[in-house]
Amino acid sequence: MEGIIMTAQLLLGLSFLVGVHELGHLLAAKYFGMRVEKYSIGFPPKIWGKQFGETEYSFGAIPLGGFVKISGMIDESLDVKTLNEEPEPWEFRAKPAWQRLIVMMGGIIVNVFTGIIIFIFLSYSQGETFLSKEELNKNGIVAYELGEKIGFQTGDRITNINGQEYDRFRDLISPTLLLSNNAFYTVDRGGETVTIPIPSDFIDNFSDGDRQSIFISYRMAAIVGNVQEGSNAEAGGLLVGDQFVKVGGTPASYFDQVTAVLSESKGQSIEATVLRDGQEKVLSFEVTEEGTLGFYIEENQLKLSSVDYSLLEAVPVGTVQAFSVVWLNIRAFGKMFSGDVSPRKSLSGPIGIAKIFGGSWDAGNFWRITGLLSMVLAFMNFLPIPALDGGHVMFLTWEMVTGRKPSDKFLETSQKIGMVFLLALMGFVIFNDILKL
Repeated sequence: MEGIIMTAQLLLGLSFLVGVHELGHLLAAKYFGMRVEKYSIGFPPKIWGKQFGETEYSFGAIPLGGFVKISGMIDESLDVKTLNEEPEPWEFRAKPAWQRLIVMMGGIIVNVFTGIIIFIFLSYSQGETFLSKEELNKNGIVAYELGEKIGFQTGDRITNINGQEYDRFRDLISPTLLLSNNAFYTVDRGGETVTIPIPSDFIDNFSDGDRQSIFISYRMAAIVGNVQEGSNAEAGGLLVGDQFVKVGGTPASYFDQVTAVLSESKGQSIEATVLRDGQEKVLSFEVTEEGTLGFYIEENQLKLSSVDYSLLEAVPVGTVQAFSVVWLNIRAFGKMFSGDVSPRKSLSGPIGIAKIFGGSWDAGNFWRITGLLSMVLAFMNFLPIPALDGGHVMFLTWEMVTGRKPSDKFLETSQKIGMVFLLALMGFVIFNDILKL
């Protein structure tokens, strides 16, 4: 069922974004009097189509893109049979370069506006909820495998980033920070100030398989919030509200300490000291083969902060959030070209994107990811690669600057090369998704 929900969210999100992207091209073309022959969400074979005026609107069976076919334009259809004839007034090639440029930028512009509007709406409707620096540093952090590798220790209290103050826990794990050059954390470790540099290849390791969650987290006291019915914890007499003091003779007042001892005592009997109503009580448990007892800790130990935005306040907040996605992609590409980030670990295709959507429906999460993808789609389409909008923009800019239009044969050949590259890239990311599974 989770797979169905993932796939449905992927198709819904991509269909929406492709639809508005191609609509940007269509509206700009029609505004300048160009004839739009086809508007399709999805690639052929066609599963449904309807003719309205001069344009056929359709859905294709391959829902990983879409297209608008404008008369007199060399595009992915590679329809060049009329290019040897004199251009008709309604054709793309008959229009001034600046109009053709706007048409090619239409999809990118609409995707940018769509992303901005989504982030503004989310900021206005949901505000922000976050764990503040003050709450985080009450107990310090838990350092997982990757965090320990760069120098963190459980219990560290992070005082600043790059020598500057930070507001919330989310700032510590921001991809923008992890992609920065010469970035570092400053921590308070038992009264000693320690500097922890972020290695240039850290984001590469961070993106490796399931390691995204193995970095740092906030530390929680081992206070019992729920005991599973029929569990070993219930059989041993553990109650809601109990606070662990020792496990197996080892001091363990934090949840990470408790789980560490339990993982080393799989399938064994163990004693634990808990604090109940101000008094210590010794309990005996059988640890499962998975290294668990069957309880959850109290969730509301740390107080979350929240900020609500008026519509006016949400505009700059949402706009900054939207464009931060673009800057993040620029930095990521820079890291890939420098060799600090592996394309194999960082690039995802349809399967990877579906996993980001997740196997359960959450409207806020769906629109947040869709807004992010809208900005990514705009950025990717702006790259100067033939067969993408950015390739057309590059050639049109050359024409406007030099006054010389590239030949139709050159444009046709460039389009073919670009399509081969994009098909190869699509094959790579899909195969890469399968390998990651």
